[in-house]
Amino acid sequence: MKFTLSSILLILLFFHARAQEEVGLDYYLPETSTYDNSIPKPSAVLGFEVGAWHANHSQVVHYFRTIAENSPRALLIEYGQSYEKRPLLMLAVSSPENIRNLEEIKAERAGLRRGTANPEDLPVVMYMGHSVHGNEASGVNASLLSAYHFTAATEITEDLENMILLIDPAINPDGINRFASWVNSHRSYHPNGDPNNRELNETWPRGRTNHYWFDLNRDWLPVQHPESRGRISQLQKWLPNIVLDFHEMGTNSTFFFQPGIPSRNNPLTPEKNMELTEKIAQYHARYLDEIGSLYYTRESFDDYYYGKGSTYPDIQGAIGILFEQASSRGHLQENVFGEISFPFTIRNQFTTALSSFEAARDMRVELNQYMLDFYEDSKTEYTEDDDKAYIFGSDEDYGRAYHLADLLLQHDIDLYSLEEDVNMNGVPFSSGNSFIVPLDQPQYKMIKTMFETRTEFQDSLFYDVSTWNMPMAFNLNYMALSSRILNLAKVEDVSDGIEFREGKILGGSGAYSYAFEWQEYYAPKALYQLMEKGYQVRVTHEKFQNQLGKVFNRGAILVERGNSDNSEETFYEDMQQIAASSGITIHALSTGYTSGVNLGSPSIDVLEKPTIALLVDEGVGSSDAGEIWHLFDQRLEIPLTLMPANRLSSADLSRYTVLIMPTGNYSQVGENGTNKLKAWIENGGTLIARGAAMNWLTGNELAAFKFQSPQDTSAAGQTPYANLANERGARVTGGAIFKAKLDITHPIGYGYLSENLHVFKSGNQFLELSSNPFANPLVYTDSPLASGYVHPENLELIKNKGVVQISALGDGRIIGFVDNPNFRAFWFGTNKLFLNAVFFGQTINNASAR
Repeated sequence: MKFTLSSILLILLFFHARAQEEVGLDYYLPETSTYDNSIPKPSAVLGFEVGAWHANHSQVVHYFRTIAENSPRALLIEYGQSYEKRPLLMLAVSSPENIRNLEEIKAERAGLRRGTANPEDLPVVMYMGHSVHGNEASGVNASLLSAYHFTAATEITEDLENMILLIDPAINPDGINRFASWVNSHRSYHPNGDPNNRELNETWPRGRTNHYWFDLNRDWLPVQHPESRGRISQLQKWLPNIVLDFHEMGTNSTFFFQPGIPSRNNPLTPEKNMELTEKIAQYHARYLDEIGSLYYTRESFDDYYYGKGSTYPDIQGAIGILFEQASSRGHLQENVFGEISFPFTIRNQFTTALSSFEAARDMRVELNQYMLDFYEDSKTEYTEDDDKAYIFGSDEDYGRAYHLADLLLQHDIDLYSLEEDVNMNGVPFSSGNSFIVPLDQPQYKMIKTMFETRTEFQDSLFYDVSTWNMPMAFNLNYMALSSRILNLAKVEDVSDGIEFREGKILGGSGAYSYAFEWQEYYAPKALYQLMEKGYQVRVTHEKFQNQLGKVFNRGAILVERGNSDNSEETFYEDMQQIAASSGITIHALSTGYTSGVNLGSPSIDVLEKPTIALLVDEGVGSSDAGEIWHLFDQRLEIPLTLMPANRLSSADLSRYTVLIMPTGNYSQVGENGTNKLKAWIENGGTLIARGAAMNWLTGNELAAFKFQSPQDTSAAGQTPYANLANERGARVTGGAIFKAKLDITHPIGYGYLSENLHVFKSGNQFLELSSNPFANPLVYTDSPLASGYVHPENLELIKNKGVVQISALGDGRIIGFVDNPNFRAFWFGTNKLFLNAVFFGQTINNASAR
């Protein structure tokens, strides 16, 4: 049946109007389908029709459990828990015989990666991932329809003999529940689509993100969160051929499905991937035509960053499909087409699940063959590659090396631990702290994308970051090798997993003092635990050497019982436990008469335990705030207060030694709050500010940061209007890695042994250097680009600009971070800069400030 544009618009308006009332199941389901009455309909379990209310996560879980209990076609797989302890699950749907033999099928499918399987003999597997963004709720609610249709529809019985569907209803349970609670709490029984309606305007931090306010659709590659780790573990076992990724976009849009913009594909993705995506797109077009929905392709979104749900599959021999549905954000909202209703958005998402099912069924052998060919081609590319392996590690810190190794293992990558010291081209790699990744393995392309540097691109616009070199992010030594090295050095295969190595104390109890280096990643965790137990801890600003010849660098921590009431035995036991859990090495010192400075030196400061408040709420960048919260709460186990910024005017700030301002505008602070903040800093507080917060501080005369704005250098004349978006977009620094020079004698630089550091930058904030040269502990080099895309004019502006700068006010200091040292929780290499500001900011001499 063919539709004209006018008839489509009439249909849209009809559906919108109709959906203001509760719609029945027949609104969504194919007219040609009949259903098994033994399978409960959604309304029988939920108590309402799909789309009448937003199903919360518990309701979705209950329905999926009910389906699994009643259908021989279904098996419920639980693969983890969210931070808020909600179950992560997916429903495997296939023929009853396949359901009984799922483990055998998974084992057979592994042959596609090893090159031993026959594509004609295997079922096709399609993963359906819903609502990784919790406030894009048409996805999770459409999953209810998919669970019902694919387990109850009688017409697809035969199809399921060669198909396995993995229906993941709620990739982000915590965000989904947060959003459903908001919308349902403000739903009227007589819907009002006014965009100003409270129902359509959720409060900060909104439901898009997980518990710690992370965008989980950027975590498929870094896998730093339980939702991602559990999901990726399943995908690596199942090797799905198609991965569906259900999203929403602006209310005034229509419906997008891939392919995206061809020029923005990652060069590691085969051309065949685009061809198959285009072939599948024809199914979506036909199905959406049938219900009269508007849609588009190729004009938006890209497949460059492999950390998203629609692109991660592309580096796994699968086809990722992004769906973007115009959002109603609640139950009804006005838009340029009239009104858009929640049921209408759900219907479009479910319709493309049906079209994807038909495409997967028809293309089963072709998709299996493509996966087989993908991994066979990887073998060929390996033989033509001069690089045969990568080695990475850190002589001074096992923690960062461990976490990168663990990340690689999440993606089914073979990995070896180095068991003897080696020197590669003048770079030492030590036993136990280094790992080797051979490239002669199925995940060749995945390894290349995580270790490569790239500065030349086909396109200058990116939907997300343009680079993600993992050793740079972890600040590790690494090197490409022309040999697999496995036959040249003693190694141990750790591909089945690794455990974090416990720390230890060298020496017995009753020592004069104890010391540990600051280089180790979890040293701040150990320091805080010692402070919590009441022991005296000090930081040294000069090097010293103990009686055994061990040299301790600036930033080393000295520990004594101090005024603690604990016995010497308890003190030692506490340190043993803290060393073990944090992975650090603590050294017993037999005398204070050390070489270099002595242990009573005035260059050693007593540290005060930081009491930290993180400013949050409206106006504050939630992702920036969430990354900081996650770092302290999950990694370091350090409590902090999440303080709404508008409470600055009423809170007792004297209880805090450190305040953290994530990037944001802070207009909500007001005059009283600004004055209180100023007084608190003048009285000796340490304020850490990130990004736009530095601009706010300068504008309110609390700091003296100076920025250089990009200049418009376009020549007068005429430029095609069609080029406007691309030319403006190319000037945005969406995410690249730059080289910076660190003053390792500055407290901000403690724990780093080299002045060379890679930092991640997004945005066009360019900090002028302070006239006080001691106030610039981290500065971009004069040749800063390490990897990624940056506009040539912005590259010039970045050169020799500040990354971190110190400003002073009274007895306090303000530490400004232009760029994000905690980016997406996987920039382990720059976390220490931020933690130094927290723990050692109190020791920075104000004469060194701007």
